[in-house]
Amino acid sequence: MTKDKSELLRSLTIDRSAGKAERPGRRWVPIAITAAVCVVVAFAAFGAYEFSRQDAPKETASQSTPQPAAQPQTPPQQQAAANNKAAGSLAASGYVVARRKATVAAEITGKVVEVFIDEGMTVTEGQVVARLDSVLAEKDYELSRSRVETADAAIAAITADLEDATRIMTRIQTLSQKNFATEADLTKAQARVGVLSAQLRQAQSQFETAKIDAKRSGSMLEKHQIKAPFSGVVIDRSAQPGEMISPMSVGGYTRTGICTIVDMDSIEIEVDVNEAFIGRVVPGGPVNAVLDAYPDWTIPASVIAIVPTANREKATVKVRIRFEKKDPRILPDMAVKVNFMREARANGTAEATAAN
Repeated sequence: MTKDKSELLRSLTIDRSAGKAERPGRRWVPIAITAAVCVVVAFAAFGAYEFSRQDAPKETASQSTPQPAAQPQTPPQQQAAANNKAAGSLAASGYVVARRKATVAAEITGKVVEVFIDEGMTVTEGQVVARLDSVLAEKDYELSRSRVETADAAIAAITADLEDATRIMTRIQTLSQKNFATEADLTKAQARVGVLSAQLRQAQSQFETAKIDAKRSGSMLEKHQIKAPFSGVVIDRSAQPGEMISPMSVGGYTRTGICTIVDMDSIEIEVDVNEAFIGRVVPGGPVNAVLDAYPDWTIPASVIAIVPTANREKATVKVRIRFEKKDPRILPDMAVKVNFMREARANGTAEATAAN
């Protein structure tokens, strides 16, 4: 029984010499299998890539072949107009400007007493927008008016004396013919008439001078009321009551303007077009304008004129564009983008409409 157990234990032992002899061969088997699998996968991927490259043009050609059959549904004229529209437009950017824009100021130096306007207010031509202190001007006007009245009264007095002197001279002439008056009396009467006539002319000249002076004083008094030069909208109010204002800058706190007025009817677009493409812009040509503030709103417009000068630094030419329809949403200095549409596009559209 002991012998059987010894044989059983011997059978369970591991033969290390045999394992060492077989290990070098088994180690290279998994490596060879892995390399073979990688080579097969690489060839399969390369074959799929080449197959897709060769079949792609064929599939594109097969897909694009049926399309010409659907093209005859669109008339050739309309398709040509669409092509011109896509390829014939010229884009440019610029700003909304006002042709009539003025800073209203006084013609004299004075202190602002009242300001009758504010931003956003609409004014009419000749409307008073502000008033200056006019106490001294009123006094000067009253003084000039009194001089006119004085000169007028002097004319009346001299005229009365002249009429009396003329009657006396006529009577003396009659008496002199009958030898009832001496020659000295006649000469004295004639001299008096001459002096009064000269005094009358002098008084009349002084009267005219006084009237001119009164008119000048009245004009100076009117200049103390600052009026709007044209109808428009006030976009800026510069002066306040109590400030000094002058037609020229004299330093300190003296202002040169009361407000800024813009004529909204004179609003237009100014854009700079590259001089290489200015030949595609024609006066009167159609334009589509889009304000940056309203990107979904296309405004119809047209070319007013091409300014006949170029900017050497930017190599551009300025183009003026009018809005076909005014709108209160369009404000000065807004940024805008425009597309100049070629006249060929419009002609093609007209021909297509006539053909239909």
